[in-house]
Amino acid sequence: MKIKKGELLELRITDMAYGGKGVARVDGFAVFVDRAMPLDLVNARIIKKKKSYAEARVVEVIEPSPFRIDSPCMYSGYCGGCKWQFLAYEKQLEYKQQHVVDSVERIGFIHGITVHPVIPSSLIFGYRNKMEFSCSDRRWLLPDEMGKEDVDTGFAIGLHAPGTFYKVLDTRKCLLQPELGNYILDDVRTFIKNSDMPVYGLRSHIGFWRFLMLRHSAAYDRWMVNIITATEEPAKVQPLADILTSKYPEIVSVINNINTRKAGIAIGEYEILLAGDSCIKDKIGHVEFEISANSFFQTNTRSAELLYRTVKDYAGLTGSETVVDLYSGTGAIAIYLADSAGEITGIEMVESAVSDAENNCRKNGISNCSFIAGDIKECFSQITSRPDVMVIDPPRMGMHKDVVKQVIEMAPEKIVYVSCNPATMARDLGLMKDSYRALEIQPVDMFPHTYHIESVAKLVKT
Repeated sequence: MKIKKGELLELRITDMAYGGKGVARVDGFAVFVDRAMPLDLVNARIIKKKKSYAEARVVEVIEPSPFRIDSPCMYSGYCGGCKWQFLAYEKQLEYKQQHVVDSVERIGFIHGITVHPVIPSSLIFGYRNKMEFSCSDRRWLLPDEMGKEDVDTGFAIGLHAPGTFYKVLDTRKCLLQPELGNYILDDVRTFIKNSDMPVYGLRSHIGFWRFLMLRHSAAYDRWMVNIITATEEPAKVQPLADILTSKYPEIVSVINNINTRKAGIAIGEYEILLAGDSCIKDKIGHVEFEISANSFFQTNTRSAELLYRTVKDYAGLTGSETVVDLYSGTGAIAIYLADSAGEITGIEMVESAVSDAENNCRKNGISNCSFIAGDIKECFSQITSRPDVMVIDPPRMGMHKDVVKQVIEMAPEKIVYVSCNPATMARDLGLMKDSYRALEIQPVDMFPHTYHIESVAKLVKT
């Protein structure tokens, strides 16, 4: 059967692909179906046709999978934030575990390794400690809003439609953040709509109001509000800060980041403190962190502790070991391990992250951690002795091949590899498998209702 773009097909979904799409086969030809899951029978329209596969979108669910549930969010299916709300959480965990297994076997060519069941998130809603909402001078409508004359299309503050930079939904409520965040979002919406300053156009690059970023401290239940504008106009922003801090005592920091660049990122070239402190504090386990507006911090605080606990368990530290932490970021893992190690050295390319790591060490009274700022490929030579344990926590693209080579040459007895991408983890483990044997992998769910999964792998020198 020849498949054509635009064609409507009845498909039985048989599998779940990494990336969150259901898989159907038409005479052996793979069709990836958005918002579908195994055992669904659907009518789906082909939206993209390639030589070896096609992509489709569900038009109608004829027979729902027994694992399909009603999404509690009104934006489910239209917002790019969490695509798996319609899938029962226990099945999400199963598919995430299988994605890790498939990646290790098909990409890393490693078989027989134990991949444990996923450690679930203690919260499946309200778990995110950071949210970014975009402002737009044009609102992207939901299907039931189209054609209605009373719908205001001239303003939105919210999340994006999947895979787009300019389609912004006017998000009234996001279930992934704690409830107070939605009240703050609504008050900011009202203020901006009544403001005499224009909302930023994502295509025209003209306007004032650009982003709202909310940070929440899970340990202390405190909030930071970061308002990102295109220019510095304190008289226009300060009243908003005053309204929020007077209404919500939980807000202990209000920041105004100024971003004059066209790049659609919620990070300014500089920032102005409007109210309260310049940072909020949160804890992962026994360690306290100061979090500034633009610093990195794990998005799911509670699951981060489960992740770091797994790292410590796999490291098997007794108090005397030397540890090297590659891609050490703001030092979170190094600081978490510090009470069980002899000496820890972190390497991180981003200088501001190194500064944050050193500050976090001082705040926690930690003296056995040091950090090197620079590209790992160029800084490896500064590690003069072989470490007992190496922790590797690379970005999504994994390790550079030169770094892999240097790790093998340094030959630590044990490696703990932390990954946010099963595919690049599998590739890196495969590159090291002649020198290191992967004993086990523990996935940890940091992002319920998405296909994303964190994993910790334990490797020993052969």
